[in-house]
Amino acid sequence: MTTQQETRPQAAAKPTRWAADAVVTMREGARVRLDYSAQSLWRVDRTIEEIRREGAPYDAVQSVLRGLGAYAGEVIVRNSGAEWWATGGDHWIRTPDGRLWDPIDEARRCYEGQGSLRLLCRDATDAAR
Repeated sequence: MTTQQETRPQAAAKPTRWAADAVVTMREGARVRLDYSAQSLWRVDRTIEEIRREGAPYDAVQSVLRGLGAYAGEVIVRNSGAEWWATGGDHWIRTPDGRLWDPIDEARRCYEGQGSLRLLCRDATDAAR
């Protein structure tokens, strides 16, 4: 491991906080309850699709997307034994098989109409088994 890489718990501090903030924001702002289950990612994907359809510029929703991506990452961590990794300010999930997954970037891809946090979670947790 290089000095630029961090593993959990150090690398998990920021994304875990972003995920928790997203849970609170969704509950209070959108009245959507997120429970860190893989099934809850259906609601997250739909929420991102609604934001996209509203036409909000990416810069205006970037922190929301980061939080929802971090939430998806926490779902993967809790359901697969994965851990957060960080390098140079970027955060990934590393599953026990050694593969790296980028749920925060996947949230951006969802916003662009090209991704799915639900499917990312399915693939990452299947790969971990």
